[in-house]
Amino acid sequence: MEELGDLYAQTSGGGPWAWNQARSAFLRRLAADLRRPGFELVIAESTELTGCAYGFPVRGDGPWWEGLDGFLPGDVLRTAASGRLFAISVILVPPRVRRENQSRPWNLARRLQRRLLTDHGAALGVMLVSRSDGRTTEALRSWGWRCVEADAPAASSFARRPSRVLLLEG
Repeated sequence: MEELGDLYAQTSGGGPWAWNQARSAFLRRLAADLRRPGFELVIAESTELTGCAYGFPVRGDGPWWEGLDGFLPGDVLRTAASGRLFAISVILVPPRVRRENQSRPWNLARRLQRRLLTDHGAALGVMLVSRSDGRTTEALRSWGWRCVEADAPAASSFARRPSRVLLLEG
C-alpha cells in the first residue's frame, strides 16, 4: 500500500509539498475500493513500481454511483445487468505515458486497462472523471475511451453533473 501511495503522489503532479495530502486521500479511496466484491489491482514494475490500475465489476442490481445510474444509456445498464461491466477506478502511470505513444497498443496505460477488462471478461469498462479534469479526460480518450451521452429524459441535467462518464470497449 505504501508503494502505491508513493506512486500516486509522484504521478499526480503538484510537487512534493502536495504529495502527503494527495497520497493520504488516494490511500483512503483505495482502502474503500478494496472492500468491493471482485476488486482487482494490476501493477507494472521493472526495478520499481511503474504503474497500476484497479477496479471492480459493476452489477445491474442496484445503484453503483449514487444518483448517476439513472442517467446512463440503457445499453450500459444492460451490460451491467449481464455482469459484463467493469468500473476502472484508477490508472496510474508516469506523466510521460500520458504524453507519448498514447495510441500504441503497447502503451502501459492501455495494457493495464486491457488486462483488467480481459481478466473479468468485461464487454465494457466505465470510468468517472471530474468534468474539471480535462487532462485526465484527454489522456483517457487517447487510450481508447469515449465520453458517454445520456439517453434519459433529463439529459440536459447530465451535462451539469460533476463527473463525466467514459466507456472503453472490452
